Amino acid sequence: MTIEAAPRGVLWTPEHRTATAGLLLVVTLVAFEAMGVATAMPTMVAELRGEALYAWPFTAFLIASVIATVLSGRLADRRGPGPALLIGPVIFLVGLLVAGLAQNMAMLLAGRVLQGLGSGALMVSFSLLIGLVFTDRERPVMYAANAAAWVLPGVIGPWIAGMVTEQVGWRWVFLGLVPLVIVGLVLLVIVVRRLDPHVPGESGRRAGVLAAVAATVGVAALTWAAQHPSAASLVYGGAALVVLVLALRGLMPAGTLLLRPGLPTVTAARGLIAGAYAGMEAFLPLTMSTVHGYSVAMAGLPLTVTALGWSAASFVQGRFPDWSREALLRTGFALVAVSLVLFTVVSQPWAPSWLAFVVSVVGGAGMGIAMPSISLLLLRFSPLHERGFTMSASQLGDWVGAALAIGLGGVLLNALASPAQPSPAMAVLGIVLGAVGVLGVVVTSRWPARVYP
Repeated sequence: MTIEAAPRGVLWTPEHRTATAGLLLVVTLVAFEAMGVATAMPTMVAELRGEALYAWPFTAFLIASVIATVLSGRLADRRGPGPALLIGPVIFLVGLLVAGLAQNMAMLLAGRVLQGLGSGALMVSFSLLIGLVFTDRERPVMYAANAAAWVLPGVIGPWIAGMVTEQVGWRWVFLGLVPLVIVGLVLLVIVVRRLDPHVPGESGRRAGVLAAVAATVGVAALTWAAQHPSAASLVYGGAALVVLVLALRGLMPAGTLLLRPGLPTVTAARGLIAGAYAGMEAFLPLTMSTVHGYSVAMAGLPLTVTALGWSAASFVQGRFPDWSREALLRTGFALVAVSLVLFTVVSQPWAPSWLAFVVSVVGGAGMGIAMPSISLLLLRFSPLHERGFTMSASQLGDWVGAALAIGLGGVLLNALASPAQPSPAMAVLGIVLGAVGVLGVVVTSRWPARVYP
């Protein structure tokens, strides 16, 4: 088969440019808010006298995002992505205003909940909109642009947020985004008005509200246990894991937890690769600072390289839409597995510290080609009237995988080492997560013949 480059002008043709502009603007703003809040958080909680609740703005956002992701997928299968595309930015906008005007921690937490609800709804609806507006051959180009929209805030977002916090005040980390969110909302209104009427399928699966709440509680408890490792966290973290597994049976395609070929494998692949990558990403700065003596500012530099490698690889896959997505997904898993082997090495004091930048480039490249491939395969293997269910399941798998991997790292750090000397724990973590990458290569070698247009 002859491999051709992607046609020029996919994103900015007359029929696509409004959707492209709206999607990329809102994605960039959501990403900037996510990256910037962490930078401004010490200042805002100190001013609001909420140091004892420091982790809760992040936890509140996560809880709201999980439940919004599940319920927006359910709504999309019933009424299409239009309602969530309009409601999500409005809720996110109100959350920015509430957080930016907060006079106490309760108001800040309320704002973060609203931001999480809006963000979770948008994640699912954006994936569905790409499936409706762009053809199968055009989607890799849009996924590459979407990756770039996340990378720029990742590179400059913390710096800008820090400058805004110091020079103007932390409130403008939220309030400064409000006018741009309004512009994005206007563009999305235009796009939604052009969509064909949605016709729900009779056999569409519905994610239950109770299961969504249970999954939310499970993810939140696992995340909290990972942030506060102790003997007690092992108990409630284990209970949360049981609740989560039971909830996931109703929130994911049948056979996902068993890695059955086809749609279940693709859904599971998102959780496997996201978890493996997140585990490395969470503990690489700690390794650089405590093992190799990097300053706090310099310890995060490899993650910037990761973002650039992710964006570059995503751009390359977008240039060649005829490349096999199944093969690209396997390659992505292989690259992430290699990066984890290298992470195991660099976690040791005898290893050269520059190897961390190789870890970041290789791992970022693996994610940059795997994530667009997963999104494309989810659309191919899922019937139209179940895409909301599928996309919400995939996003949920992402969060669960990350929570489990980071939680495992926290447990190993307490059991085998310490934050001051993490090398033994990081070696075990790297080996375990590397094995997850190898598992991904194996399970993504089996595919059914049936795909959907």
